[in-house]
Amino acid sequence: MRRVDGTQTVTLKNDRFLRALRREPVDCTPVWLMRQAGRYLPEYRATRKQAGSFMGLATNPELACEVTLQPLRRYELDAAILFSDILTVPDAMGLGLYFAEGEGPKFERPVRTPADIAKLAVPDMGSSLRYVMDAVSLIRRELDGAVPLIGFSGSPWTLACYMVEGGGSDNFARIKAMALNEPAALHRLLEVTTDAVIAYLAAQRAAGAQALQVFDTWGGVMAPHLYREFSLRYLQRIAAELPRGDGADRTPLILFGKGNAPYLEELAASGAEGVGVDWTVGLGEARRRTGGRVALQGNLDPTTLYASPEAIRAEAARALDDYAAANGGSRFGHVFNLGHGMSPDMDPEHVRVLVDAVHAHSRQG
Repeated sequence: MRRVDGTQTVTLKNDRFLRALRREPVDCTPVWLMRQAGRYLPEYRATRKQAGSFMGLATNPELACEVTLQPLRRYELDAAILFSDILTVPDAMGLGLYFAEGEGPKFERPVRTPADIAKLAVPDMGSSLRYVMDAVSLIRRELDGAVPLIGFSGSPWTLACYMVEGGGSDNFARIKAMALNEPAALHRLLEVTTDAVIAYLAAQRAAGAQALQVFDTWGGVMAPHLYREFSLRYLQRIAAELPRGDGADRTPLILFGKGNAPYLEELAASGAEGVGVDWTVGLGEARRRTGGRVALQGNLDPTTLYASPEAIRAEAARALDDYAAANGGSRFGHVFNLGHGMSPDMDPEHVRVLVDAVHAHSRQG
């Protein structure tokens, strides 16, 4: 399989991941893991220390490239994912992203009023977010066709949650109140954020990303009628409007969300190539409900990695077999992943057990 990287044509040595998203035959189920580049790896921690801060790491293309590649040196993963953060877009909108020790990401200037929203504009991808595109291009060159590179963004709703709350939240009271009290204002916020997400993903694709994922991390915190109004409709717009090419050169889009099980049919009809699911829905049920219209990605509970190697192998086999049983015995159209990201205290050797188990079990038929 061939892909174009700048002016050079590079042979993609391992295209399982892209073939699975196109629901084509593969020799075994491809696997990559959310947060596969992260604090559970000692080499990541050393690079993070060198950078001086998380944003110092994320905004340095050479160091972002290094940590993107680190897990691929340890494990036989089938895709790399850009090392970055979902909050780079609102930061580029002028909200002042910073990381408080022990508290996670926060914004100096949260968006709370219609006047705040009116000041927002789609950032210039070539200036304020140039470091992301430089990292994408560098990673593509350094991968040299080993595996595909995934670019990503947070969903409009998830970005809006951080923008309105000013950081993480236990109950999302501010943005839920805005949805109920000032829905027009929230829609204006989501419109400009959606415009920015589309531009951001398109720029990553132009820089070399071969697949794209939208993380709707907080979509599941809403009641169904609010989810459909304030999250689903914007995911559908991204899938419809994001330029991705045609045919074999089409760049696949994956829509992932925690708590998205009630909406699988609607997500499958969005026009995205893949839907990522968490561990609260079985892969067999997800396959039956989506009817083979999209590839499925997921969905092992990340805490399984705290279990014994034997238990990890058994759970991986159970998930793989659950999907295949609902797919006429075929494993095609499935990308193995966790139902969310890994945690810093996970054992790197348990990750190796999981990756190897997915490949070995899915090769058995």
